Amino acid sequence: MDVMKSPVSLCTGVTYDRSSIQTWLDGGHNTCPATMQILPSTDFVPNLTLRRLIFHWAQSSQSNPPVLSKQQLLDSIKKIEKTEENRLDSLSQIVNFAEFSDENRDFLASMDGFIPMMVGILKNVDEIEVLESIVTVLDLIVSEDRVREQLHRLVFKCEGDCLSRFVLVLERGNLRSRTASARVLELIAVETESQRAITEKQGLLFELHRLTSSATDSPAAEAGLSCLISVSTSRPVKKQLVRFGIVRTAGKILSGSDTVGAVIEKALKLLEMVSTCAEGRAAIGEDDSCVSAIVKRLMKVSRSATEHGVAVLWSVCYLSQDRTAQETAMKNNGLTKVLLAMQSDCAVSARQMCGDLVKVFRVHSKSCLASYETKTTHIMPY
Repeated sequence: MDVMKSPVSLCTGVTYDRSSIQTWLDGGHNTCPATMQILPSTDFVPNLTLRRLIFHWAQSSQSNPPVLSKQQLLDSIKKIEKTEENRLDSLSQIVNFAEFSDENRDFLASMDGFIPMMVGILKNVDEIEVLESIVTVLDLIVSEDRVREQLHRLVFKCEGDCLSRFVLVLERGNLRSRTASARVLELIAVETESQRAITEKQGLLFELHRLTSSATDSPAAEAGLSCLISVSTSRPVKKQLVRFGIVRTAGKILSGSDTVGAVIEKALKLLEMVSTCAEGRAAIGEDDSCVSAIVKRLMKVSRSATEHGVAVLWSVCYLSQDRTAQETAMKNNGLTKVLLAMQSDCAVSARQMCGDLVKVFRVHSKSCLASYETKTTHIMPY
């Protein structure tokens, strides 16, 4: 009778909490727990209607301040523009207004001068609570194209240092504001120049990794991984992530019993990106637990997750011919898993990689058998 945190529906139409049904499926079950029907597909989709109802129920059951009317909101914004007095209270009211409904978020997104005002405050204050409120508001409305374009221009093209404020929030903010920071940065990192600005900002890449590695909260881990995927396009950045320990971090995420599918997909995607550089392949090959977790997740989460996992194994076991990784994969039933993936509906490129891996694993298996037979011929009978 606990309140669901992330309701999702199976193909049978029954809704479960994401972490609970993922644990059920990861345990090898292929049935719907409520109906016991065999599942033709283990994919699930977010139940957005129920999620919205839960949100509004939670809002009404708490002693939150009343949501401002649009006129009251405009008055509150005018106060922020005129004076710094009670600025934090006014920003808290704006956050509350934006959280209440899609209509309110659209109203803020379309308001002339609102985004420049928010960015102007962001650039010129160091008070962490104020920064947290601004980043939270931006996160709530940045998915709008017009907001994203404005924000990108104001952060990267205009005077002032916004990125240092994001570093500050990621260093000192609460989990919600740190998550919001990562989501905002991901959505405005739309081209090479902005991606480079983010990765070259001192402390920013490290803090994004820290968010990913320290968060037990799925939305935070997902936001951190998504942002790292968006900005980690160059080899120097991938090498830096390897030095930070991203392989170990991703391995822990993949090994978690309650890790949700979306986070697993992103962890595998980031490992795939890191495995395109020699340093990344070496780090993955040296981490037995990471290789084991990758193999175990094949054919367990989603087609995308399997494709990313196959690409990582191909880079390490086939391209780099890493014997340790090959042995670890074989010990974890890697050949069978790859054969299953090769016969699935994965992309053609992934199935071709599976073919390469099958050859490698079979050669490795024969080599191990020959080595064993050679050793046993030298054992004298009792």
